[in-house]
Amino acid sequence: MRKILLYITILTTGLLFIGRLFYLQVVDTSLAIRSRDNAIKVVYDYPQRGYIYDREGNLMVSNQPSYDVMVIPRNLKPFDTTEFCSILNLTKENLEKKLDKARIYSPMLPSVVIPQLTKSEYAVLQEKMRKYEGFYIQKRSLRDYQVHHSANVLGYIAEVNQHIIKTDPYYISGDLIGRAGVEKTYEDILRGVKGVKYIQKDRFNRDLGPYKDGIYDTLPEKGKDITITIDSKLQEYGSKLMEHKRGGIVAIEPESGEILALITAPSYDPADLVGRQRSKNFTKLYYDSIAKPLYDRGLLAEYPPGSPFKTLNALIGLQEGVVDTSDKFSCNHGYSYGRGRKLGCHSHRSPLAMIDGISMSCNSYFANVYRRIIEKYPTPQQGIDAWNAHLKSFGLGDYLGSDLNTGRPGKIPDADYYNQIYNYPTYKWYATATLSNAIGQGEVLMTPIQLANMAATIGNKGWYKIPHILKKINGKDIDNEKFTTKNFTTIDSRNFDPVVEGMHQVYKTGTASSLQVPGIEIAGKTGTAENYTKIGGKRVQLTDHSIFVAFAPVDNPKIAIAVFVENGYWGSRYAGRIASLMIEKYLKGTISRTDMENWILSHSLEEEYAKPLSGKPFVINQ
Repeated sequence: MRKILLYITILTTGLLFIGRLFYLQVVDTSLAIRSRDNAIKVVYDYPQRGYIYDREGNLMVSNQPSYDVMVIPRNLKPFDTTEFCSILNLTKENLEKKLDKARIYSPMLPSVVIPQLTKSEYAVLQEKMRKYEGFYIQKRSLRDYQVHHSANVLGYIAEVNQHIIKTDPYYISGDLIGRAGVEKTYEDILRGVKGVKYIQKDRFNRDLGPYKDGIYDTLPEKGKDITITIDSKLQEYGSKLMEHKRGGIVAIEPESGEILALITAPSYDPADLVGRQRSKNFTKLYYDSIAKPLYDRGLLAEYPPGSPFKTLNALIGLQEGVVDTSDKFSCNHGYSYGRGRKLGCHSHRSPLAMIDGISMSCNSYFANVYRRIIEKYPTPQQGIDAWNAHLKSFGLGDYLGSDLNTGRPGKIPDADYYNQIYNYPTYKWYATATLSNAIGQGEVLMTPIQLANMAATIGNKGWYKIPHILKKINGKDIDNEKFTTKNFTTIDSRNFDPVVEGMHQVYKTGTASSLQVPGIEIAGKTGTAENYTKIGGKRVQLTDHSIFVAFAPVDNPKIAIAVFVENGYWGSRYAGRIASLMIEKYLKGTISRTDMENWILSHSLEEEYAKPLSGKPFVINQ
């Protein structure tokens, strides 16, 4: 028995040794790799990023040469740090921090010490590089912006962080990556493919030439060019109109779902985030918590939609069969309900049917319609959920699914939400508890892009294509079923006709009659949304937001638009003027309503935005 145990022990030990040797020589190549790393230097040849063009083929983003100072810590030899820092305008402390960071990343791999040298800095340093062993200059390309607008659309590129390096093997320390806008969304298309050169070194770490005559070397592949759906001229014009204001503009081509303009204000020049000043400029933009120039209000800001939302309640009322176009409702400066409660309204003739109710934006009319929708069902819970389902079919209360890299879902409340709010079934709630939804003021929230898509859907009489921003890759049209499929609402197409006519009458005889554009038939809807904030822990009402949605021409619309101007008083004052000007600019290329243009360009809302900071009393709707 002892002999058998001895044989088993010897045999097991032998097998373990043989297995370990096999693993080290065949499976585990780390020692070979480490040996090769000592003898071979890897140099990357960075490709140019793809260009970005607008829908008309106008160049928006190209490239410019850039030079990064790289270091391989293991190869460093003593050098004149004073001279080196003087050339690069760098402190010795800062240089030491960068070298320490490079050593931590890897003693054998290159790291960026100074990114994005200017041409003059590069020229001075290049002549003296022989004195700084372990350092070398890596040529790259940086973005060269041909426009001073559209920073939120185009995005920017920045150095990769450690998380990206660990999760994506394509990137190494010092690489650049798209961090916002289309630069981020279409990074894989724009970045291209890095070329690689393997340089043989001798035991003194001197370059001997290409490893194995360069058979493993590869050339860089330029990134693919993309064409986006944005109209650069319209984008520039909208950005100009939004100067000294806060808010967003989104314009969509209804037939295709292509985004024509996506404007947020305030914004910044995309060139500010290029070069060695990028970090300082980004920090300044990032910490501006008042104006929030990095915050894309067109995609992220969730606002009460105000009166444009009335058009949806009209459509739901028709679809549910609780109202027809001839039903009239009276308005005595508002709608009275409950115990002394009243939903106020402005002065206009009374009673009104649907088309006039839309054109005059009558709160009482839509309060009646909303109550009929909810109270059609046995319980308010069932009524709210039926109402909710119709709105969800317009893409509301959820992400639209666009190819933009950011967004917010907005909010369309349902029965579960109100049951929780009112602690049901302990306390019962009824349609009147949610009556503010009738005029887009209650718990409903929408983003400007959702408002624009709503306008496009009404213009199409019941369907929309998901808004998107990519049009072509290397000059070829994209073929993405997601963006070419029609999404139909729960509203029958015949029910859109009276609502479209009501929106048309907004321009003809209603709340936007002063905003008509010669030669263009426009359907629109003004909106005013109450605006609250907290100051010193107290809820304070500020000047109302100005909202406007529209599409044109009324028949076969080519553009649908939503404009939201924070603290803009009422719908036709700022947002309506801007929408009319944008529509004329896109359809005609010129502006005939120079009176409206001059008014917008000469008026600022900076004083309104300063009020919460000044401590002065507020005056509402001056």
